[in-house]
Amino acid sequence: MNSYLTTVGLLCLSNVFMTFAWYAHLRNMPTKLWLLAVLASWGLAFFEYVLQVPANRIGHQVMNVGQLKILQEVISLSVFVPFSMLYMKEKPSLDFLWAGLCILGAVFFLFRRKLLGH
Repeated sequence: MNSYLTTVGLLCLSNVFMTFAWYAHLRNMPTKLWLLAVLASWGLAFFEYVLQVPANRIGHQVMNVGQLKILQEVISLSVFVPFSMLYMKEKPSLDFLWAGLCILGAVFFLFRRKLLGH
């Protein structure tokens, strides 16, 4: 179970850096030269990879690549929704809920053997 928790924890931290690398420049640097935004994003992305690579290596010991990917998508959406609401000041819509439910369905199908004990 420790490999699962370590993987989830590292992926959560990784996704915080990833989300800021992908989107924070839209708020913080909207009038700056796009190349400066790229360089700032790359700087943040470095820390994302420092966390993501070990997370996937640890997680791959107990999960397959498909399970790792869908786990990352769940975590990504879990980080993105609060980021978009709190940092970017965007209003949520029910579409986030529907997208989240679809992803939960994907989680079920990729993890059902482990969940159901088969």
